[in-house]
Amino acid sequence: PYSGDLRVMGSSDISELIKQPCAVALNKAMDMAEDEGAEIRPVCVMGEPYETIVDVAEDEGRDLIVMGVKGAKFLVSSTTARVIGVSSQDVLVIPEKVGVSWERIVLATDGSEYSRKATEKALALVQDSGGTLKVVSVLEISPHIYAVAPELTEEKIKLPRQYAQEAKDLAASRGIIAEDFVREAESADEVIIELARKANIDLIIMGSHGRTGLKRLLMGSVTEKVISSAPCPVLVVKL
Repeated sequence: PYSGDLRVMGSSDISELIKQPCAVALNKAMDMAEDEGAEIRPVCVMGEPYETIVDVAEDEGRDLIVMGVKGAKFLVSSTTARVIGVSSQDVLVIPEKVGVSWERIVLATDGSEYSRKATEKALALVQDSGGTLKVVSVLEISPHIYAVAPELTEEKIKLPRQYAQEAKDLAASRGIIAEDFVREAESADEVIIELARKANIDLIIMGSHGRTGLKRLLMGSVTEKVISSAPCPVLVVKL
């Protein structure tokens, strides 16, 4: 049975009918841009959504892809997740009914080369906005391990402290005073989200590898979990 739009069966111009939802969305975007005094270039393309979004961004030489996420459930099969998984551009994910600002920024770092790229982006945004920066680094460790081997935890916590200090030192070299939050917890995402809520953070910045392919995407990653519950936009910085 045909499961698409039944209006297609009686239409002489199928392509225009298929593009109608796209046109409606673009018209709404143009109206919003006009209200804000912004200039946009509407583009309507056909194909697999995540592939065409990434292709247009690359063909147009864009630096940033902006996506929305609706509700608390962030599925790895969603268009937003797939865009993050295959894009080489940075992706800004904005929860429903949340504004965009970068006055108060949280940078999550694990000392990786991806986090260093995210640090550079965070510092640039703070310099541009004159806002504040909090650097969070988390040692993920189970309560059981901490209970039976606290000395192991004390040794391992040195690395997150080092990662946070490296980011703070780089910030200081650019005249930015950053506050660090080094924690040990079972889940890094819970620490990041809690800090964002308590400090009324405007933007969380996290690093990620470039193209991963659909098989690797974000399933189970700290990034996926943060996006799923973040009270503010999340900027995923690509290497």
